[in-house]
Amino acid sequence: MNAQDTSAEPKPDLPLEIAHLLSIDVVGYSKLLVNEQIELLQQLNQIVRGSECFRAAETKGKLVRVPTGDGMTLLFFQSPEEPVRCALEISRTLQEHPHIQLRMG
Repeated sequence: MNAQDTSAEPKPDLPLEIAHLLSIDVVGYSKLLVNEQIELLQQLNQIVRGSECFRAAETKGKLVRVPTGDGMTLLFFQSPEEPVRCALEISRTLQEHPHIQLRMG
C-alpha cells in the first residue's frame, strides 16, 4: 500500500450500528445421526422463527440470522435487551419440546 491509498480509512458517511447477539446451539448435536441433526435444526428454526421477538425484529429490518451448523446466531440492532427477551421466549417454547436441549447466551 502506498501513502496515497486511503481505502482502509473509514468513510465518514457510513452509518455504524451496534449489534447485540444471541448465540444458540444444540447440546449433543455432533453425536446425532445426520437425519436427526436435520430434523432437529428444522424444529429449532420453526421455534425461533415463530417467536414474537424474531418476527418483530425481522419485520423492522433489525435482525440478521447467521446459521452456525449446530444452531444459529441472531444479531439484533434495537436494544441490548432484545437477545435476552428472545432467549426467554424461546426457553418458554422449549418447555413443549423437552427433547431439544440448547445453550443460549
